[in-house]
Amino acid sequence: HVARLNLDGSLDGAFAPTSGANLQVNSVALTSSGQAVIGGIFTSYDGTGRNRIARLNSDGTLDTGFDPGTGFNGLVTHLAVQSDDKVIVVGDFTSFNGTGRNRIARLNTDGTLDTGFASGSGANGEVLAIAQQSDGAIILGGSFTAYGGNTHNRHCRITSTGAEDATWATGCDNAINCLLWMPEG
Repeated sequence: HVARLNLDGSLDGAFAPTSGANLQVNSVALTSSGQAVIGGIFTSYDGTGRNRIARLNSDGTLDTGFDPGTGFNGLVTHLAVQSDDKVIVVGDFTSFNGTGRNRIARLNTDGTLDTGFASGSGANGEVLAIAQQSDGAIILGGSFTAYGGNTHNRHCRITSTGAEDATWATGCDNAINCLLWMPEG
């Protein structure tokens, strides 16, 4: 369920996971050192338990220095690596490693939960997409209708600490599946 391609589209044989992810991978993002963080519905990678998130070495093997413990209790739809290599994760989960997190969490570089990311009650429905702004703010899209207990029809902006940005107007009538932040705003 994971591979790396060369520039010409051929399979890169230097990226050779033993057995890889046991189920679907939905999202991949690169750290500053070139490691890949993957998220999806898988529950193991190369035979090691990794509930829906893992970090891979440049050769495709599991990076055991990134240990999410019991991981997420539901689907990871999208993830993004911040400039400090912390990972923002969204999906349709309600906890990470036994701690309540409604559909959004931020992980430290070692795979533990970043408790400084305070998303409050989080999203009340699936978060399908994220985009990071250059100022650190994060735009969320999905099928949710509230974030932090306040109405946000299917998209909202949150601060770099996870708090709702109430100054941002929201409202769409259907799910948002993909987002892209344009550098000029």
